[in-house]
Amino acid sequence: MSDTNSTNGNAGQAGGTPGFVHLRVHSAYSLLEGALPLKKVMSKAVSDGQPAIAITDTNNLFVALEFSEKARDEGLQPIIGCQVSVDMEDAIEERRSNNLAKLPALVFLAATAAGYERLVDLISRAYLDGESGQSVRVHRSWLEEGDNDGLIVLTGASGGPVDMALKDGHTALAEKRLLALKGLFGNRLYMELQRQGNYDRAHERRVLTLAYENDVPLVATNEAFFPSRADYEAHDALMAVAHNAIVSDDTRFRLTPDHYLKSREEMVKLFSDLPEALENTVEVAHRCSYVLKKRGPILPRFTGASDDTDAAEKAESEELRRQAVEGLDMRIEKLGIAAGYTEEEYRERLDFELGIIERMKFPGYFLIVADFIKWAKNHDIPVGPGRGSGAGSLVAYALTITDVDPLRFSLLFERFLNPERVSMPDFDIDFCQDRREEVIRYVQQKYGREQVAQIITFGSLQARAALRDVGRVLEMPYGQVDKICKLVPNNPANPTPLSKAIEEEPRLREEAEAEPVVARLLDIAQKIEGLYRHASTHAAGIVIGDRPLSKLVPMYRDPRSDMPVTQFNMKWVESAGLVKFDFLGLKTLTVLKVAVDFVAKRGIHVDLAGIPLDDQKTYEMLSRGETIGVFQVESAGMRKALIGMRPDCIEDIIALVALYRPGPMENIPVYNARKHGEEELESIHPMIDHLLKETQGVIIYQEQVMQIAQVLSGYSLGEADLLRRAMGKKIKEEMDKQRERFVEGAMKNNVSKAQSDTIFDLLAKFANYGFNKSHAAAYAIVSYQTAYMKAHYPVEFLAASMTLDMANTEKINDFRQDASRMGIEIVAPSVQTSFRKFETGENRIYYSLAALKGVGEGAVDHIVEVRGDKPFASLEDFCQRIDPKQINRRVFESLINAGAFDCFGRDRAELIGGLDRVIGFAQLAQENRVSGQSDMFGSGGANGPERLALPTFSPFLASEKLLREYQVLGFYLTAHPLDTYRATLEKLRVQNIADFTVAVKQGATAGRLAGTVTGKQERKTKTGNKMGIVTFSDASGQYEAVLFSEGLGQYRDLLEVGKSLVITVQADERPEGIGLRILTAQSLEEKSVSMQKALRVFVRDSGPLKMIAKHLNAKGDGLVSFIVIKDDGQREIEVELTEKFRISPEIAAALRAAPGIVDVELM
Repeated sequence: MSDTNSTNGNAGQAGGTPGFVHLRVHSAYSLLEGALPLKKVMSKAVSDGQPAIAITDTNNLFVALEFSEKARDEGLQPIIGCQVSVDMEDAIEERRSNNLAKLPALVFLAATAAGYERLVDLISRAYLDGESGQSVRVHRSWLEEGDNDGLIVLTGASGGPVDMALKDGHTALAEKRLLALKGLFGNRLYMELQRQGNYDRAHERRVLTLAYENDVPLVATNEAFFPSRADYEAHDALMAVAHNAIVSDDTRFRLTPDHYLKSREEMVKLFSDLPEALENTVEVAHRCSYVLKKRGPILPRFTGASDDTDAAEKAESEELRRQAVEGLDMRIEKLGIAAGYTEEEYRERLDFELGIIERMKFPGYFLIVADFIKWAKNHDIPVGPGRGSGAGSLVAYALTITDVDPLRFSLLFERFLNPERVSMPDFDIDFCQDRREEVIRYVQQKYGREQVAQIITFGSLQARAALRDVGRVLEMPYGQVDKICKLVPNNPANPTPLSKAIEEEPRLREEAEAEPVVARLLDIAQKIEGLYRHASTHAAGIVIGDRPLSKLVPMYRDPRSDMPVTQFNMKWVESAGLVKFDFLGLKTLTVLKVAVDFVAKRGIHVDLAGIPLDDQKTYEMLSRGETIGVFQVESAGMRKALIGMRPDCIEDIIALVALYRPGPMENIPVYNARKHGEEELESIHPMIDHLLKETQGVIIYQEQVMQIAQVLSGYSLGEADLLRRAMGKKIKEEMDKQRERFVEGAMKNNVSKAQSDTIFDLLAKFANYGFNKSHAAAYAIVSYQTAYMKAHYPVEFLAASMTLDMANTEKINDFRQDASRMGIEIVAPSVQTSFRKFETGENRIYYSLAALKGVGEGAVDHIVEVRGDKPFASLEDFCQRIDPKQINRRVFESLINAGAFDCFGRDRAELIGGLDRVIGFAQLAQENRVSGQSDMFGSGGANGPERLALPTFSPFLASEKLLREYQVLGFYLTAHPLDTYRATLEKLRVQNIADFTVAVKQGATAGRLAGTVTGKQERKTKTGNKMGIVTFSDASGQYEAVLFSEGLGQYRDLLEVGKSLVITVQADERPEGIGLRILTAQSLEEKSVSMQKALRVFVRDSGPLKMIAKHLNAKGDGLVSFIVIKDDGQREIEVELTEKFRISPEIAAALRAAPGIVDVELM
């Protein structure tokens, strides 16, 4: 970045209009304060003929470089500035007497390069050196410490330290502050005047007197926050959002309708009585000659700092070459070379790449990346085999940056680093998500905390968020705003502008026409839509500098992180010369690490980097589509594609990763048919057939486009990469030049012009959605590794997968069903056998306590710690050993409902009913431990403490017990409510959802299902009618079914969570699975009752009869008889009751669980 001494000579006058330059403008980067997008600032300035303009956002320089670059493109002179809160550090008595709750602000403008550097230093220090919990500020003492020669300062008008003191009647303090500032800034200090609304003329006269008496020049400003007077209402709503207030609150902070970006003519008229204040704005513009510019890449010297650039570059080149050569030797020694290649070819490729890297001056970059990756691997932190085009580099493979042999997979270095187009290489690195932060900390320690930072990002107000914020501050009913929001498509990745939603959704227009408040809501929301709401940090980006970063860019601190953050976003921080390194967290790597560790407990060491890529068992599993949990290929569509493909080599997985996207997906059936000999390969041209053999004649990869251009038309691979980029961008002028070059080259190889044009068009089509093979290969390897682990170590793999997805009950249930399919037992949660993770045993997985809703990791860790190697002897022993502050009521309830105390032989209903006693017992035990009275309860002899008496409660019905279990686990684990109705379901020939899904894929369009309702939503269709979306569960899985207004009205009472139903459905196959529509619904209990004719209860004596009578309390059509059994097991007597009762599987299940009942039969 540099400064320039050129200023616009027309700053003073244009077309006879007296001169004025805006020096106080808040862009949209004054978060929730400025409503002036940068584009709007510049367009208004240009249309008004303004030659220069300043942006002075509040306490930040977020937009400085972007503004400087874009303003120059528009012919504007950018003036970089900042409104800064300043602690004047007056005597404490004066501060108290002035009652200055809000810090005053000064406006700093960068006049020179030194001034800009000083401003960057001050604003960075305000964030990085500020005290925790304190608002952002610059201390006056900081201003006294450094050189301020390059800064021009405005006093801040009504919000500045001088005006604030004057307003409070403290003239002496105001003058003291003015003189202090003048002492710091000399003739670069200007007394700022503003005239907004009904400004205080008497106060202005006092300001003028103070300025004149102390020889401080005046400057006129109009602090602008929004584009025009018409935008005031929208901006006022934005201010209410910012202050968490409502628009109608008269006590809140407000601006005036005059705080808009006024024209020069308006400002000249407003200050016509003070021409000097106008002229001085032009003077300031002339004095601010600094223009911020882009820089080339800046990196720390890996081999050590050196003033001799040539010597430093030579040292890095030599170090890179040494590491690369040694690394390749180790790779070849351990893993060998790819079939069809020689060692010499590997070394030639390495030398070729090193030459390009050295010529482009990137050895340092490679060394830095290799260093932190080696550190991670040496500290047992999983690192992905590669990501993006970097996997095409043999140097990266030799340095262990990647684990993909580019020759083995025909990957191209030029796709990563093109010698024909100089741009920074960009390695995106995947790390284990749990330990990614450790690698970042290492980088901080190695290069210094001041030289490493995260990158800022800005969250904007998208349509729905804008509507909700505005609706709240307008005090509209939540339901009304929610209704409006739901008419706007919700797609955060590609948001629909509110204007487009209004255009396409007639109901939005109808609501606005019917209610003025809705029209107002839509109007205001559109005006603030797209403005920045907050700042946060980039999920993965890290920058590393060769000096403290505050010497290069302004710095920020995210209160949620202890790591510095750049004030420029990703695009502009790179333009400022900082190099971005992506440290990405990939959960799959953590799953693999946990699975490998589980396997190691069995004494088996698995080296994922060394597993064979031709394992038959793995490909057989993939071909069956049994890929729940397998990276990249677990969706329903992917499983279907795998079944059709029947992969038998890693190249098939690479192709599928690349093909399974909109557009290329249409080629999957072609690929499969050709692979299995059902369709012949079509030759595009004999010269290039060998390039497409691996992909069954289908162009899949960007690299194939490049190779075809190389072979057919004589392109270098660097030139071919430029061709690929041009095809992707579809710029006609460039495409025409490339077509001419391509055809001319192909014709030299005896390809006709017509055929050359056809091939060029074909390449252009595929280049548009061709996939990066380097990325596909790297991710296919991760996919294969997960498949290998699942095929060979399913218990450990599923336990690891469940551990890493324990917050996602839907995924946990998928894994549970997969385990059941494979015959793996899931042991229910227990305080005796469960841990924080899902743990493994002999063909079994022990359920995690931390996966239970309402049981935090802290509580689990406490249970595991106090249990140690000594299992709990009883409920009483558990209570005596735990700390009730760690295991509170909610934790107890969740553990009980999940069955985690079943191991103590206590009934769940009694534990819930007597929970006060249980907790009281634990609390008293804790008090006694603290007081040293550990024997208060008595030892109870050899059997431990005496049994805790609990109140008597009837056991939960099976349905209630399972519903409570479901609420804690998110699915049914130990049993399913439908189990009670098994006989009925068999008679009705009901299918489970897993079997029915298979039937639908084979052509079925209707069927009868059963399910327990686990969720229900009602929403309106586009036509305004209601529809219901109901989630059901059966023993084989969960599924959704819809029903529309008529059916919803008919069956609404049945569709309650916990109820079990029999439904008939209409079905259709979809890419993501199957779609179901409910035709009829019936209570499964009612259906079952109608089918049950008799109930036989086996007892040994008359003891249970009263309890049986409680359950048989409803009249019905069922016969009931008792059979009394002798001790020898022979029947003595059968008594049939004269009355008939309502009987059902649920009643039978309740009786079967009751004490004294030998057995129950339904007939």
